[in-house]
Amino acid sequence: MTPRFPHLYLIGLTGNIGCGKSTVVEMLAARGAHVIDADAVTRQVMEVGQPAYQQIVEVFGADILQTANGPIDRPALGRIVFGDTAALKTLESIVHPATREMILSWLRQRAAEAEAAGRRDVAVVDAIKLLEAGYPAFCDAVWVVACDEAEQIRRLVGLRGMSEADARQRIAAQPPQSAKIAAADVVIDNSGALDATERQVAAAWQQISRQ
Repeated sequence: MTPRFPHLYLIGLTGNIGCGKSTVVEMLAARGAHVIDADAVTRQVMEVGQPAYQQIVEVFGADILQTANGPIDRPALGRIVFGDTAALKTLESIVHPATREMILSWLRQRAAEAEAAGRRDVAVVDAIKLLEAGYPAFCDAVWVVACDEAEQIRRLVGLRGMSEADARQRIAAQPPQSAKIAAADVVIDNSGALDATERQVAAAWQQISRQ
């Protein structure tokens, strides 16, 4: 049965790498939304001692570890999976179920708190793989943060220190932005100035209060 959270207005927030999801997340949090970052949860379920950790090592080998029996070297793992669609799907099949269960647990807790207080809160699941992981099934709205590809590359190179080749590889490994936009209830164009993004978020937030 698909989980529902009647005491939450749940936004599923997504967007391709370099489009500025974190910027929009900060704007939503500043307005009082509860936020959970699926990527941070994924890092947690991949930590030493977690079930996903051992499965990943068994599949991809000990060369992806920083030290023997130590933490996973995420850039090393990324170089494997982002150039190999099958390998990426294998990794996702390991980490997505664990990530999903942790997120659902967090949402249940936020919903219980809102119910106890007699209010309906706004919560945000920030996930680059939002659509692929099936989260829209229990979201009230899907928000997509978009920007043009040249700006994605500029941010990945200038802000994250990637080479242009690595940036292009990461972008190419993801579904096209058009696929996300087609599934969106709200599209935030984050290609330009910050105040333009702020105005779009403010307008969309105002619509929530009317629902």
